[in-house]
Amino acid sequence: MEGIKLRFTDSEINKLLKENFKILFDTREQVNDHVLAYFDSKKIPYKRQKIDEGDYTAIITARPEMGIPRDLYFKVGVERKNSVDELAGNLSEKTDTRDDIRLERELMRAKAKGIKMFLIVEEFNGMNHIRNNDYRSLYSPKAFEGKLSSIQDKYLNDTIFCNPEDTGREVFRKLYYAVRNFLKEGEVDIVAEESIS
Repeated sequence: MEGIKLRFTDSEINKLLKENFKILFDTREQVNDHVLAYFDSKKIPYKRQKIDEGDYTAIITARPEMGIPRDLYFKVGVERKNSVDELAGNLSEKTDTRDDIRLERELMRAKAKGIKMFLIVEEFNGMNHIRNNDYRSLYSPKAFEGKLSSIQDKYLNDTIFCNPEDTGREVFRKLYYAVRNFLKEGEVDIVAEESIS
């Protein structure tokens, strides 16, 4: 569904990002107190809400005096994995045939909807651990790295391996600049929330 295209000046964009930027995190997202603690420490507003693709996304809350009668949703998402072990479990072909590609199916849906996706893995030396077979899975390092590389090429805008204490900052950084770019490029439609998620 096409909506009304919105364009903003640089000062309006800065004002919206400062006063109306809010992060949404999925109702299924678990053990993310460290992420929320970062948001709290930086006074970044957030809300728990069902998200179909990814664990985090961002909105600009309603600002009627600027022509925004309801919250603006953006086609951007962050998928968080708490370790290389979890990522291996999600990508391994040696596990349950339906569950092993759940992550890939989610990324396919996101791409089909035009959603920019970012992957954050909470393990700073994650790629080294993959190459050195330093994870809990029967998935071989060559197959694991190949599958990850394929998914990165097909579906992801970026993959970040970081320490858990940096995850909140990385989630914020990716979402903030994606929303900023959407606003700067005039890629903003006022459409119903359901057509985005």
